[in-house]
Amino acid sequence: MNAMKNRVQLIGHVGQEPEVKTFDGGKKVANITIATNDYYTNDKGEKVENTEWHKVVAWGKTAEIIEKYVTKGKEIAIDGKLTHRSYDDKDGTKRYVTEVVVNDLLLLGK
Repeated sequence: MNAMKNRVQLIGHVGQEPEVKTFDGGKKVANITIATNDYYTNDKGEKVENTEWHKVVAWGKTAEIIEKYVTKGKEIAIDGKLTHRSYDDKDGTKRYVTEVVVNDLLLLGK
């Protein structure tokens, strides 16, 4: 059961072009957002679509794959873990971020 703790699996479409940074030692990090869609029928019998946006970060070899093959609109599947962090913005306001750190990436579609 330990393998199932803090595990996130998502299949969705990339929301913007990946933002990839390379650090001094050559290590890369890629930041993307993924949209997932859920559908349900409301009280009036109408089909309703609900879109959720997820912040995703990938490091190392996975970031290199994202840089090379992933573009806006591409459908991908990811497996990772949910993380939370905070930082102070340029105005000194504390900001909180929830994101998925990728362990595995699968390129889907065309």
